[in-house]
Amino acid sequence: MQHFINKKNVLRSYIFIILGTGLLAVAIQCMFDPIGLVTGGFTGLAIIVKDMTKGIIPGGLPLWLTNILLNIPVFVLAYKVKGKAFIFRTAIGTFLLSAWLYVIPVIDLSQGDYFLASIYGGALAGLGIGLILLSKSTTGGTDMVATIIQHYVRHYSIVQILQILDGMIVLIGLYVFGLYAGLYSIIAIIVSTKVSDMVMEGFKFSKAAFIITDKHEIIAKRILSDLDRGVTGLYAKGMYSGKDKCMLYCVVSQKEIVGVKELVAEVDPNAFVIVSDAREVFGEGFLEYSNEE
Repeated sequence: MQHFINKKNVLRSYIFIILGTGLLAVAIQCMFDPIGLVTGGFTGLAIIVKDMTKGIIPGGLPLWLTNILLNIPVFVLAYKVKGKAFIFRTAIGTFLLSAWLYVIPVIDLSQGDYFLASIYGGALAGLGIGLILLSKSTTGGTDMVATIIQHYVRHYSIVQILQILDGMIVLIGLYVFGLYAGLYSIIAIIVSTKVSDMVMEGFKFSKAAFIITDKHEIIAKRILSDLDRGVTGLYAKGMYSGKDKCMLYCVVSQKEIVGVKELVAEVDPNAFVIVSDAREVFGEGFLEYSNEE
């Protein structure tokens, strides 16, 4: 049974890679490239190279070809530094992205509208990146360069190095395509980051409630019976009053949090309630655990 589940998870991962690279390629080929939005990464660098080589090659150097040429030396170095296991899925992601960029024609879906390109292109790119990351893969490029650099410069994180690399590419794009396109590129980056985060964290957000009350036993029983949700008592001490207290902690769905607040207000109007977002909740009544290989 476990073997079947693992195979299913692996299949899902490769489907995510295929869909993710396809969506990312659409955003690049049909939104970003036609109007010169450079959002970082090797694909952003490829857009710059294409524009700069138009006088040498008709239409400029194709994005798919530049993406492959830039990634080849990085993969060779990554293989020496990190080993074969590290680059396997990344190689698949890089190849598929280049293949999609080769197959998908250049069509300006935004019709020259920078705002539409940055919003919808950013959303498509974010969705694609999120699916790729869910498959525990990347598309190479600056992600892998940052990983290699971090191997030698340990006091900087991969994220910090990546921000510097992508920031440099965006600045080059700003110089090549102008301030107007550069400012909209920043909007596209923000949108894609937010969307990819949502995909990674899941759309089924839950709510966590911390309840400080003198009637904790009654409220706990009501949550267990009325809402059919688990609740945990965390013993704490009020630093102002100096009294020992029992703080209740429970995680419920977004719809159920209204019922929790109404229930607490009904039992103890003086209760102190803190509600926060719970992005990923695994276990009974929520998401199931999955082990991917």
